[in-house]
Amino acid sequence: MLFMDFARCCEKLEGTSGRLDMIDIIAAELPGLTDEELPVFVRFVMGRIFADWSSRKLGIGPNLLYEATGAVAGIPKEKVVAKVNKTGDVGRAVEELLSVKSQMTFFHEELDLVHVYTSLIAIAEMEGKKSQREKLLAARRLLGNAHPLEGRYLARIMLEELRIGVGEGSVREAVARAFGVDSSLVEHAQQALNDMGEVARLAKIGPAALADVKITLFHPVRMMLAQQGKIEGMVEENGEVAAEFKYDGSRFQFHKKGNWARLYSRRLEDVTGALPDVIQQLLAATDHDVILDGEVIAIKNEKPMPFQSVLRRFRRRHDIAEAQEAIAMVPNVFDILYLDGETLIDLPLATRRKRLESVVKFYVAPQVTSNDPAVIAKTYEDALAAGHEGIMIKVPSSPYTPGQRGKNWVKIKPEVDTLDLAVIGAEWGEGKRAHVFGSFLVACQDAGKLVPLSRVATGFSDEQLAEVYEILKDQVIKTTGKEVTLEPVLVFEVGYAELQASQNYAGGYALRFPRFIRLRDDKDITDIETIEGIRERYRRQVNSAQAYQT
Repeated sequence: MLFMDFARCCEKLEGTSGRLDMIDIIAAELPGLTDEELPVFVRFVMGRIFADWSSRKLGIGPNLLYEATGAVAGIPKEKVVAKVNKTGDVGRAVEELLSVKSQMTFFHEELDLVHVYTSLIAIAEMEGKKSQREKLLAARRLLGNAHPLEGRYLARIMLEELRIGVGEGSVREAVARAFGVDSSLVEHAQQALNDMGEVARLAKIGPAALADVKITLFHPVRMMLAQQGKIEGMVEENGEVAAEFKYDGSRFQFHKKGNWARLYSRRLEDVTGALPDVIQQLLAATDHDVILDGEVIAIKNEKPMPFQSVLRRFRRRHDIAEAQEAIAMVPNVFDILYLDGETLIDLPLATRRKRLESVVKFYVAPQVTSNDPAVIAKTYEDALAAGHEGIMIKVPSSPYTPGQRGKNWVKIKPEVDTLDLAVIGAEWGEGKRAHVFGSFLVACQDAGKLVPLSRVATGFSDEQLAEVYEILKDQVIKTTGKEVTLEPVLVFEVGYAELQASQNYAGGYALRFPRFIRLRDDKDITDIETIEGIRERYRRQVNSAQAYQT
């Protein structure tokens, strides 16, 4: 497949608003692709280069892309920035600038879809002191051979933000339709493989290939998620439930085969090097080949420390031994996904728990099972007294559903409503904060698109604003006066008093008294709240208010 054909498909998708129509467009393209092209097309159309389980990054930010575009178009980087500011879209800015270049030159080496992919893989593998220069030259070569329309989508793919509204659910349905397989098989295979490109290749082979998928060691899967709930509601709906402490730490996934082990963060990044002490603790806890799900907390003077203490260790790349002495890191394991070659995610939680307790000798998180709300409430009080966030309540009969947020796991915390939202814009601060961003535009997700929900300007310390600025300063893609548009790379946990219906933001809702709670750089943009979740929260809020009035 030529990259131009891919670009035309993306242009068609970008101009299509109906989800079913988008599924039809994608499904029509898939059967004609080769086995080599199919995984690449599927990842690219979702705005991704690498498999979801991979922690590899391309390493091209907006500034490097602007510089490469300027070199190809024969203009200074500042003019590229001005064009981006005018169009409000990196892809369309690159397209316009390449249109001018195309009128001046007559030679293009046709870009092939797989060639573009292998070129991007080569860019990702560039390391060392000269890597930025090498990445720049490689990006220039790709853009130099790109026709204007190709440039629109090539630029967006380089930033891994295609912005055509194609979500994983739409691609899943398109794969199922294209190859005549059940979408539930596609979904289950994606949960185990965490790579929709590879899932599409298996779907082309047939349903048996999808059904035979198993979790693979050292290919991390997404972690199962929880929604908010209440003790009484969970017991009333399910009878006996399992309650576990909700730790104020950071999720991990531990993979072990023999004496070889790796540790992955919630974002599926390999953090083995930063947490050798946790690796050694878990290696000593089991003699089996396993994939374990858990949460690591920081302990000092026998008390759990705040979440940020854990994050500092996850981020650390130097002076690890010194950090180990300062703060003890303790893993708490609460689930098992894989045991000695067997995938366990389809088994009920109660069965997985028995397997876990039989093969892991230490660090298994305590669990209380009961159908008595008073017993669960006592567990909640014990958790708070011990310095933890609250409790998790889980349905004993439920499977482990990677990446899914549903009613089988609910979190019970003190009554402070919070949302995990993506940072998509900012405004420069004033006074002593004039050198950093002082307020931020945050968004939820809706079928592959980010929908603005609120501005957040309170709750930050000067140190936190400085930290956020260091992360975001190279992610600016547009500047309009004091406001900037940012590549969505960061997640905030935002507290609020209530949700309000509002036409001021595209999603139709706004947050009353939004307040920054903490930085969630352990979470990926795909982990943020959905617009469906916002609607459900608003519905519950309205119903609760009506019940109170009566």
